Amino acid sequence: MDLKINMDTLELIKKLVSVPAVSGTEDNLQDVLREILEPIGTVSTDSMNNLFCTVGEGYHFLLDAHTDEIGFVVTEITDSGFLRVSNCGGIDRRLLLAAEVSVWGKREVRGVISTLPPHLQKDGDESKVPEIDEIAIDIGMTHDEAASTISVGDRVTFAHYFTELLDGRISSNCLDDRAGCAAIILALNAVKDLPVKVTAMFSSQEEVGIRGAKVGPFGKNIDEAIAVDVSFGYTPDCKKEECGELSKGAMIGISPILDNGISKGLISAAEEAGVQYQTEIMNGVTGTNADVISITESGIKCGLVSIPLKYMHTPIEVIDVKDVESTANVIAAYIREKAGVLNA
Repeated sequence: MDLKINMDTLELIKKLVSVPAVSGTEDNLQDVLREILEPIGTVSTDSMNNLFCTVGEGYHFLLDAHTDEIGFVVTEITDSGFLRVSNCGGIDRRLLLAAEVSVWGKREVRGVISTLPPHLQKDGDESKVPEIDEIAIDIGMTHDEAASTISVGDRVTFAHYFTELLDGRISSNCLDDRAGCAAIILALNAVKDLPVKVTAMFSSQEEVGIRGAKVGPFGKNIDEAIAVDVSFGYTPDCKKEECGELSKGAMIGISPILDNGISKGLISAAEEAGVQYQTEIMNGVTGTNADVISITESGIKCGLVSIPLKYMHTPIEVIDVKDVESTANVIAAYIREKAGVLNA
């Protein structure tokens, strides 16, 4: 049976996706995380803007999920009041035209990415994908009005929405990796009274080069780690063997760069606890923080558990809340089982 989760998962995720956290500007989300985590354990931050919450003593587990989301940075306010931007992270340029965005200046300013009506397009225009430095954001302001509220360097996100779909599925623009953050919070809350030490690391700047996780574990004497991220959920345009399926549970990673003992232990713990899971086979690097955590200091044994997600790096990412809970339960079951062995 699943371990008891003493939090409302849907409301937790909704709270985590409500604030912007483009790479390098994770502070607003840190404030939300502090409010959630301070009743659970000891909270701290480092100079890379990683946030940590630690509970217990003894054998030391690290749980990691990244806080940042993809977005843009303002590079220019034009004479006519439009904004020019560059990307922060892997933006799919096909999605840009006519998208709704939020500019996070002195206050939130809503805008749209401008697009040429089909009536005015020339032959071939409909098949062109603009470069990011070619787009313009229309915020409905003059240059002076815009400059009084927005500065070069301010971040821009796709408009934040939280849409409840059928059968426990939800859609939002930054479930990568707020869903992973939610899973870690749930797992941490479930194991906080076990006779082991657990540190949750909510790492920064994953979307711009896996930066926060490269340094976050230093000096913490970590015995083993589990990274939590999202992975590809199956849709008809994907190869089924390369994807997980929504509503089928956590995706336990198996890869040459992951510790085989942890991968097997996660599977064993899930089966023993009756937690639904699926496996994700990777032939090398995982594209997650596990890639760098595993080679931090003299090396840290690292596993990976992922949440299946459809439409990654788009404004309409979709997950099943039950998969977030499955991920938390797999991790909690693994730590509980390991704690029993260590303290037998």
